[in-house]
Amino acid sequence: MQPSALPDLAHTHARPVHWLATATAMAAVVATAGLLQPPSATATGAAGSKAAPAPAPAPDATTADYPLECGAAAHTVARQARGDLDGDGNPETVAVVHCEAGSGTPPSGIYVLTRGKDATARVVATLLNPALRKNVGDLALRDGVITATLLGYSSPDVPSCCPDEQEHVTWRWRDGAFVRAAARAAAHT
Repeated sequence: MQPSALPDLAHTHARPVHWLATATAMAAVVATAGLLQPPSATATGAAGSKAAPAPAPAPDATTADYPLECGAAAHTVARQARGDLDGDGNPETVAVVHCEAGSGTPPSGIYVLTRGKDATARVVATLLNPALRKNVGDLALRDGVITATLLGYSSPDVPSCCPDEQEHVTWRWRDGAFVRAAARAAAHT
């Protein structure tokens, strides 16, 4: 047998004492790391101020008190959309609401809701008054713009079941008010 050119590695055989020493050293490192933790982490901005709290959820449209005269009937929230309309970081809710009716198509109102100080939903703007006798086909809120399809009647002789006019409109928050723009109008045949 030819002797090895490598040094004798007999001293590399681990004995129980070596394993015990290694385990003790690792436990000491882990314990020291646990004791030397930094203080509780907090989110701060570049200037060192704390981060703003997360925005509250959008108001619940079913809990608002609407300026809607329904007599003895209740009101119905037909559609709603949520998003930040005024750029303050807190979402608002846009709701299409009408009185409940046994038959026919009652006129709708479009209302903007925000959270009150006591976290209840409150109406801050009426975009479409039900007195105008319009119905709302579609409602969407995207990038701070409200879009809706308004359905109406060309004369009192048109049955309330079958609106014969259609108008696509948008509202955008500008200079402290909602500004309405008509996208296009069309008449049904």
